Amino acid sequence: MQFKDYYQTLGVEKTASDKDIKQAFRKLARKFHPDVNPGDASAEARFKEINEAHEVLSDPGKRKKYDELGANWRQYEQAGPGGPGAGGGFDWSGAGGAGGGFRTMTEEEMQEMFGGGDSPFSDFFQTFFGGSGRRSTGERRARGRSRRTGQDVEHEYELDLESAARGSTHRLSLRHDGEARQVEVRIPAGVADGSRVRVAGEGTRGSGGAASGDLYLTIRLRPHPVYQVTGRDLTMKVSVPVTTAVLGGEVSVVTLLGKTVRVKVPEGSQPGRKLRLRGMGLPGLGDKTPAGDLYVVIDVALPRTLTAETRKAYEELARLEAKE
Repeated sequence: MQFKDYYQTLGVEKTASDKDIKQAFRKLARKFHPDVNPGDASAEARFKEINEAHEVLSDPGKRKKYDELGANWRQYEQAGPGGPGAGGGFDWSGAGGAGGGFRTMTEEEMQEMFGGGDSPFSDFFQTFFGGSGRRSTGERRARGRSRRTGQDVEHEYELDLESAARGSTHRLSLRHDGEARQVEVRIPAGVADGSRVRVAGEGTRGSGGAASGDLYLTIRLRPHPVYQVTGRDLTMKVSVPVTTAVLGGEVSVVTLLGKTVRVKVPEGSQPGRKLRLRGMGLPGLGDKTPAGDLYVVIDVALPRTLTAETRKAYEELARLEAKE
């Protein structure tokens, strides 16, 4: 069994502080993480070594035992697997414990990432820091098979625009894991079309005591009779009298959340002109997502019938326009 130099693995001195060890681990973990190096077996092996080294050196108890072992490794090696005996003064059963701050990945998490049932930790680690000692390959594989995190479940969910703007609570009937269940889901205010809402623990159930997966709802907004939706922006048509479009004035607009606002119509506004109301579209989702805008499109309303007086006024206007 080969001695593992964990200090060399992380590239730090034996006198390194806890902070130095954490920084070295983070830097190397980012470099060799499987997500950054898909399909790279050498990077996978290096990541396992880095994780194992940090598991020991970030834990005060394990690091103390490891440092004691390092100074007497040859003595242990000559004595064989039974250790140097009572005179050596080593008590490996107490090497476990939490502590250490920045968390490494557990054996189960590493198995989930890399697959397979074999332990991601070396025989050296399993001998001295594995708690109950090394497991057989069969035991490790059986454990890997029995403990599995549940899978995430994806569903599309149709929502009306008002519920998306205000937020709402819905009771869903789901069927997976061979059973039907009722789930209460809180939709936050400000979700847009395509937003994903996470419901923790409502995916398929885990095995062997592992956590269940999550439920993800992809929001699909129903068409609205008044507002057209583009991202978080809303567009609506507003009927404006021809006199207001020509001379300018104001019209009343009701926003999605039911607020009535007065909108100034500039003189000479043509049909189809857009007037922008900032921040009156769909509300923002949390602090980082700003609210959308509301665009009012001018729809000039022509009179369907004319009184004698109105006709006379339009005829006079026609004569004036003909002279221009």
